Amino acid sequence: MEIKINTKYPSMDDLRKRAMVKMPKFAFEYLDGGCNEDINLDKNRTDLQKIELMPQYLSKFDKSSMETELFGKTYSAPFGIAPVGLQGLMWPNAPEILAKAAKDHNVPFILSTVTTTSIERISEITEGDFWFQLYHPTAEDVKRDVIDRAEKAGCDVLVILADVPTFGVRPRDTRNGLGMPPRMTLKNIIEVLKHPHWAALTLKHGQPNFETMAKYMPKGMNLQQLAQFMDATFTGRLNEERIASIREQWKGKLVIKGVVSEEDTEKAIKLGVDGLIVSNHGGRQLDAGQSSIVPMTNLAEKYGDQIKIMVDSGLRGGPDIARAMASGAEFTFMGRSFMYGVGALGKEGGNHTISLMKRELQQVMEQICCQHTGAFKPHLIK
Repeated sequence: MEIKINTKYPSMDDLRKRAMVKMPKFAFEYLDGGCNEDINLDKNRTDLQKIELMPQYLSKFDKSSMETELFGKTYSAPFGIAPVGLQGLMWPNAPEILAKAAKDHNVPFILSTVTTTSIERISEITEGDFWFQLYHPTAEDVKRDVIDRAEKAGCDVLVILADVPTFGVRPRDTRNGLGMPPRMTLKNIIEVLKHPHWAALTLKHGQPNFETMAKYMPKGMNLQQLAQFMDATFTGRLNEERIASIREQWKGKLVIKGVVSEEDTEKAIKLGVDGLIVSNHGGRQLDAGQSSIVPMTNLAEKYGDQIKIMVDSGLRGGPDIARAMASGAEFTFMGRSFMYGVGALGKEGGNHTISLMKRELQQVMEQICCQHTGAFKPHLIK
């Protein structure tokens, strides 16, 4: 797809600043914040920014290709759209906008169980060319049915989420009434009135709902009952027995997201898992943990010949993708960046953000003399 950039917003920081203006405060802070004191949120960025690449200016060089093979499919670039919950709350119709952009640009889109568009709708938009992230339901019948729906929808890769055995403590969301149960405070009502474009689009597309999970929810629940349902449904800690059950049912490629330790990686390999997305949930779950790039580098070096090692959390654009690939990642994912794009530019935000990342990554590759995405490692300054 042709790369088209809106020249008013030529950087990720521009998109973030514009999104902050266009989105109600409670929605932007839900997107932008971490947990507790935001220490790991900041660490994700600072640890990535310490990584340096060595250019080779006098080497023979023709051109760079961003095409990357993963799980038997060739994508146009080594990055995809990470799963994000409640996308339609942050910007109306966001998951559909991003899924279409991903399909148009031939990069993977991962749908979250707890976002605001259903598996079936995303399958329509992408012609079955998407990944699905499963929040592990405690009810066996719900789990098996959701996985069956993903298979029938043509889902390429099933991603199991490991890093939410309990929900993170997020003070901004609590203050803004976005805890469980959610509250529509006077402050939030004023924020909605101050953002008429967001409000009009929300009215057009309808109140955000957990569309994939809607069929399992009792009808007519109030907010307190919704909170109890979500807490009861998604408090299942992932373990070896549960992974083995999913591995038996799911015949396609299986990925675990959130694994950061050698012990868990070795268990995943023994269970026949095809890949890991090393992640700390964007700094939203464990403030006392490591940044995502630190364990990813270690796991890629030790286990990269046994399992696909990918990464998310903290990456924002082309230079970060290059840093992660040079550190051993086979593929990268980003969530906030794409939501900044949609929050800033609405239905044009997906195409713009992907195009911006492609242009940034192409520039880095040409600058350092990297001909393809498997050739970043020699440029890493250790």
